[in-house]
Amino acid sequence: MAFSEFRPLDEKSLREYIKAVPSLSSKLGNNFDDFTIKEVGDGNLNFVYIVVNSAGSFVIKQALPYIRCIGESWPMTKERAYFETLTLKEHGRLSPEHVPEVYHFDRTMSLVAMRYLEPPHIILRKGLIAGLEYPLLAEHMADYMAKTLFFTSLLFRSTTEHKRDVAEFCGNVELCRLTEQVVFSDPYKVSQYNRWTTPDLDRDVEAVREDNLLKLEISELKSKFCERTQALIHGDLHTGSVMVTRESTQVIDPEFAFYGPMGFDIGAFLGNLILAFFAQDGHADEVNDRKTYKEWILKTIEDTWNLFHHKFIVLWDEHRNGSGEAYLPEIYNNPEVQLLVQKKYITDLFHDTLGFGAAKMIRRIVGVAHIEDFESITDASKRATCERRALDFAKKLLKERRKFEGIAEVTVAIRQLQY
Repeated sequence: MAFSEFRPLDEKSLREYIKAVPSLSSKLGNNFDDFTIKEVGDGNLNFVYIVVNSAGSFVIKQALPYIRCIGESWPMTKERAYFETLTLKEHGRLSPEHVPEVYHFDRTMSLVAMRYLEPPHIILRKGLIAGLEYPLLAEHMADYMAKTLFFTSLLFRSTTEHKRDVAEFCGNVELCRLTEQVVFSDPYKVSQYNRWTTPDLDRDVEAVREDNLLKLEISELKSKFCERTQALIHGDLHTGSVMVTRESTQVIDPEFAFYGPMGFDIGAFLGNLILAFFAQDGHADEVNDRKTYKEWILKTIEDTWNLFHHKFIVLWDEHRNGSGEAYLPEIYNNPEVQLLVQKKYITDLFHDTLGFGAAKMIRRIVGVAHIEDFESITDASKRATCERRALDFAKKLLKERRKFEGIAEVTVAIRQLQY
């Protein structure tokens, strides 16, 4: 079944589509008697189907021409599926242990099929809400981010390669503009899409809109997001874009991918861990006060940054005589200047990470798209208390990020604001 133009697939038409695509039908052993299809798309944008039979399985994701959680009143390009597929393939090449394999892509249908991450894989956000520990999470995420960011940057690549791919990913401008709006603009003004726990946080929302220093800092970060083509970033690397078991960590959903600032990815992940930390008091009960778990989250935040820092520098050292054109060996191969350059680079990246992480936290509390960490706290007053602590910390982090010299100072500051 070949379609000459886009149409949303339902379970019936998807069955016929799968039968007609050899790369998919072969995954099911060409046995079409017992395969099941389940729609599981609980995100904001797409249809997601799990296809399983006794011979095999895969996931099919289809992009719609609008934002699913809003409806047709908010149109959105289907071409995001193309950029998601490009990124899954490139990041999968660079970090195959942590990115699901792509089996099939249909640009006309805005459809991608990939490996099904079978149970016990769950969305990391759900694991954090449940209070589950993942001993390899920091190691795996640090490895994924170090490899995908380093190898798509000018530390490793020539400017010719880099600009070619930057130009290609400029086509994902609609998704970038969506991020510009919902992360860097809407939370700081009156917007029809903003929402929050009302009336508890009404004054807090006003305070965000009236904070001139906050606006000054967010404008700088928005400029970096729009202008800096540092590496091929995932673009939406929150805890809902990671699937985990105790042994496995898999990064999914890179439809917002483009060449942007590295700190946006690292900050998104760490910022969402910080949100998970502040949500824990809302999930505590008489059986489990979550205090031990909160310490595990803080340790994971520290370990993720520290391991990323180490792995990134190791890659830089290993490839310092390669084709990367940011720091030519003829100029920067002296050990002393190499250390100076690396320290400056990582310091700037650390402060970017903190700023972008804070921006991602703020939008999840006062913007359009909220997170289950807080939304699943049924007591509105308790939820608002957790959200206010997170918001207060995010504002502090955004405005004072350059004062922090290391990640341990950040976790100390988090502890100081938890009560």
